[in-house]
Amino acid sequence: MPPHFKHIIASDGYRLFARHWQPSEQPRGFVVALHGIQSHSGWYEFSSGRLCEAGYDVLFLDRRGSGRNFSRRGDVSHGDRLINDVVQVLSDVRRHRDRVAPTAPVVLLAVSWGGKLAAITAARRPELVDALALLYPGLCARVQPTAWQRARLNLARRLDVRHKRVEVPLNDPALFTAEPRWQEFIRNDPLALREVTSGFLLAHQDLTSESLTAAPQIHCPTLLMLAGRDQIIDNEATKGWASRLGTRELTLCEYPDAQHTLEFEPQPERFVADLLAWLDSRRV
Repeated sequence: MPPHFKHIIASDGYRLFARHWQPSEQPRGFVVALHGIQSHSGWYEFSSGRLCEAGYDVLFLDRRGSGRNFSRRGDVSHGDRLINDVVQVLSDVRRHRDRVAPTAPVVLLAVSWGGKLAAITAARRPELVDALALLYPGLCARVQPTAWQRARLNLARRLDVRHKRVEVPLNDPALFTAEPRWQEFIRNDPLALREVTSGFLLAHQDLTSESLTAAPQIHCPTLLMLAGRDQIIDNEATKGWASRLGTRELTLCEYPDAQHTLEFEPQPERFVADLLAWLDSRRV
């Protein structure tokens, strides 16, 4: 099922691109989805289409400066600006939900780096999130900056250097998937984010610190999906983070042979079926 393309005007006037999958019947639930640092909503058309076919309204936002958002590419003024975008979209979706399907849950779903934004939003604004789905979330990463890189970033913070371009340290498609056709897709994707600014990295640093302490403030039902052969995410540290959640309703799904991006596995239907089963369990 193909999406509709739409634009959302953020509170500061930035024009945010999104893909929107709308079911033909009254939605069973509403999913607001966030992508990773390098990806965009176009990477997740299979799973989003399947959720829509099952009756869920899916709004997949391209993060500002990413995907089809070309203004200030790879840049952001501060971490709260990204959180504000998520809060605005969730608030709009909830208002729409209240009109068309008042009992349907609003679920915040995030993959990889987007997990930082989702965890912080769920902790800060619990009234906006009925349930949280974290797919291989970028909360505890294997890929860490070197001491030299940390020193340079600290200097950039002190000197307020925010526009230096830095390569995203995930430019090997094999980190995301072992499937050759998807590696080729990532390698040639013109919308993938290859560079960010030092300002984005400073925001990343702040968001990482807050997301790591957010778990006790998250009280909604939470789904955690992990890829067993993930070279980007530290799964054991992530499970340790999840053990500190403020909710007792934690569902853990692990895929031992998967490599980070579940969407690009040989049989993505498996994780989609598990995701749908969990979503159905959230319905009133």
